[in-house]
Amino acid sequence: MTGIWTIIAAGVSFVMAGAMGFKLIPFLRKIHFGQTILEDGPKWHKDKQGTPTMGGFMFIAASIVASVGCVIGYHLSASHGDIPAEAALQSVKIYAGLAMAAAFGAIGFIDDYVKVSKSRNLGLTPKQKLALQFLAAGAYLLTMFLFGEKPETFIPFVGTVDIGLFYYPLSAILIVGVVNAVNLTDGIDGLDGSITFFAAIFLIVLSGFTSHLGLSIMSAALAGGCLGFLVWNIHPARVFMGDTGSLYLGGYLCALLFGLDLEILIIPVGLVYILEMFSVILQVGYFKISHGKRLFKMSPIHHHFELSGWSEKKIVIVFSIVECVCCALSMLLVVYGGRTS
Repeated sequence: MTGIWTIIAAGVSFVMAGAMGFKLIPFLRKIHFGQTILEDGPKWHKDKQGTPTMGGFMFIAASIVASVGCVIGYHLSASHGDIPAEAALQSVKIYAGLAMAAAFGAIGFIDDYVKVSKSRNLGLTPKQKLALQFLAAGAYLLTMFLFGEKPETFIPFVGTVDIGLFYYPLSAILIVGVVNAVNLTDGIDGLDGSITFFAAIFLIVLSGFTSHLGLSIMSAALAGGCLGFLVWNIHPARVFMGDTGSLYLGGYLCALLFGLDLEILIIPVGLVYILEMFSVILQVGYFKISHGKRLFKMSPIHHHFELSGWSEKKIVIVFSIVECVCCALSMLLVVYGGRTS
């Protein structure tokens, strides 16, 4: 029965996200919500100036509606038999996770709105962003604590580890770090959506393998929403997700992995995002240490490959393959690392 609801969630989210493009993109053009391109970016990106942004609303609305609707439908259908014992806690994980993702999306919307209204590429200040992001992450972790979630995590080949109160600040830092890493990955047509799509497919399988049925539905809704958005975002993009979408995706992925009690898998599953983030850190650090020299032609690293002659489509394909390999390795860690439920 769960498999049916998982398929429905993916289908509803895909159709809804894809269909929204017919109305949302013309509306964004009408109100002049276009992307402002960085002056120091690849010169050919100037052709993208004015492309509608905040298209992330497509998969935000689609994934939330599909997740909530199908989880409710699954629980109602299960009420005729035995409702899984973990259903109540899973529901909290789902709704708290969606709320956290939506909160990050709202932060991204504020950032996008400031950029558009002032016709610049910079929105909220870094301090403002971080303060709001830690507030969103903290609210999620507090909610999980209040509903009895233990401060422990599973480590492959080690087992479940309880790290006490250190769990909460470390988790908040991890969530905010991953969310910003996903945000930095959004710079090539179709890149962020494609990588997140494959991560979501993996999480559907992982949720089913570990018997977290509600989270499987939630993962399917994310996959469907990303695919529907990619209909409009594959090169040449007719709309960008904006910080509204990328911050939401980061929060959503964290919600899924925290819900599965497999926070440690954020590292391999999110390796592409993390490498994008560290390429920026290394670039800035090397620039300061070397007094003006650059380690990469440009960061994040997808721009380095772009300036090296790779097409946007090639970057998306190669990075997506890397993501699939990382997901496969993550599954091996779960299977052989001792986690079955």
